[in-house]
Amino acid sequence: MDRRFILALVLTAAVVMGTPLLFPDASRPPVGAVASDSLITDSLGVGTPGAGPAVAGVGPSAITDTANSTDVAARAASVAAGVPDSGMLAAQPAPVIPVETTTVTTPLAAYRFSNSGAALIGTTLERYTSLREGEATQKVELGRGGEPLVHYRLVVPGDTISLDQVRFQLEQEAGSADEIGSLTYSGAVDGMQVRIAYTFRPDSYRVAVRGSVANAPARSYLLMDMPSGLSSSEADEKDDVNHMGYVYKPVTDNATSILFRKLDPGERSLQTRPMSWVAVKNKYFLVALLSPDSVPFAELQVTGGPRTEKAATVAYGTVVTPLGADGGFGFSIYPGPQEWRRLLAIGRDFQNVNPYGGFMQAAIQPFAQIVMRMLLWMKDTTALNYGWVLVIFGVAVRVIMWPLNQKAMRSQLKTQRIQPELQAAQKKHAGDPAKQQAETLRIYKEHGMSPFSALTGCLPMMLPMPILFALFFVFQNTIEFRGVGFLWLHNIATYDPYYIMPVLTGITSFVMSWIGIRGAPPNPQAKLFAYVMPLTFAVLFARLAAGLHIYYTVQNIAALPQQWMLSRERSKALPATPPVVEGPPPARRRRQRA
Repeated sequence: MDRRFILALVLTAAVVMGTPLLFPDASRPPVGAVASDSLITDSLGVGTPGAGPAVAGVGPSAITDTANSTDVAARAASVAAGVPDSGMLAAQPAPVIPVETTTVTTPLAAYRFSNSGAALIGTTLERYTSLREGEATQKVELGRGGEPLVHYRLVVPGDTISLDQVRFQLEQEAGSADEIGSLTYSGAVDGMQVRIAYTFRPDSYRVAVRGSVANAPARSYLLMDMPSGLSSSEADEKDDVNHMGYVYKPVTDNATSILFRKLDPGERSLQTRPMSWVAVKNKYFLVALLSPDSVPFAELQVTGGPRTEKAATVAYGTVVTPLGADGGFGFSIYPGPQEWRRLLAIGRDFQNVNPYGGFMQAAIQPFAQIVMRMLLWMKDTTALNYGWVLVIFGVAVRVIMWPLNQKAMRSQLKTQRIQPELQAAQKKHAGDPAKQQAETLRIYKEHGMSPFSALTGCLPMMLPMPILFALFFVFQNTIEFRGVGFLWLHNIATYDPYYIMPVLTGITSFVMSWIGIRGAPPNPQAKLFAYVMPLTFAVLFARLAAGLHIYYTVQNIAALPQQWMLSRERSKALPATPPVVEGPPPARRRRQRA
């Protein structure tokens, strides 16, 4: 082998092996120095949406800088002389606090906290079980994918600090007669001492949070990152996901929702009005932050998440609250069910966490609350299944509305009775509008009516409609109906899988319409509407909640006797239309004469 080739190999090896020794990589710590805990930082998701940047100057990096600034030769001489080296002592890594999870169990829920960031990482609801197939014995879990329910960041002038990187020390305190106890986490970050305390009550899902950031600069803020969604425990997961959204309550306005499905990936919605509370919800459960009355939340930012399928299942929400002059802050966390009475007791319109009615919210929401109060009262009073409560409620509404419906139908009957006179007057004075109007008013006056009688007669018949609309919205999110069986139905809060109830609704509506047009003057359009619309509605609304069909079907059945009585009254009151007898054709008449 050529000697020059061997010499080239030796020189190449020397360059490859010697270069790292002569010029160490600046990105790696020198031998003996302490490296930052990048593995833990990466595993906590720093840099992901809602997590914030890495903490500057926290952890062993400052110690590493101190160790490197000391003269190595001087330290070696001191050690040889038996003098302790303070620089080397400072260079030793601080004891690593392991990540620990602490669970606090109340009669209502089990809350899990991590000392990494002093965050609420999960909640299990003790009184609710999953309705998903094969999970009948599992309790409802709000968190999903190991994501915290609430975790924190600090905003100081010029920097955002994620507390997820801080390992807090835990102190536990015994409770009193009204409280189970409390957890207090304390830790240091960038020269600031952070304390976060959680207090629990046995009869409430609310967890009181009090904290402070000592030595925090002026104009500092606490960011509370909420979950990007909740775990689904429903048999109809698609319907559950469609209800996923953030809801916020401005101090001086109604609650407003931001549904996940309305946000494109990366789209941001920024709300800067003072807010009483902010919640992320699905169909029946929610995680909410409630501000103290004296210090409302300052800001909410919601960002649409990526979509791996057609349905939107991810969105990121962050709530901002200012730190007090002493660095203090406080709020409450509500991770629990949307129990209407419980939410109502909290106040601040928290029961409106599902804003009903869209642009008609001001009209629909009060009706929904009235209906909810009545159904809950009937349930408590009768102790019956909610299916029977809906049956009684449907009959009661019809009985209460009977006099108004009677008056409305008779008003329509009177209007139909004077129609021939009105048509004759209009035809007689077709060329004189003023005289036509005067004659019309005279006819109405003779019969004790007005031109608005037809309209006022229809209004009482429309009164059950707001109740029906209110029930439509109530069945969307009322957890009291969740999983309630009735007759063959497994869950009145979802659609009838056998489609029996939609068929019954269609049949009873058809019978109502058929009786309603008996004895009325011939009207092809009214006849078509009466026959086609009930069947059309039965098909279009087949997948509505079965409980809604129970109520509407009972309403129809309860109205049949009144409809039949008024139909007979109409047949007697209205003049019968004489049958038209056609004579023989002209050609035939001529032949007969011949």
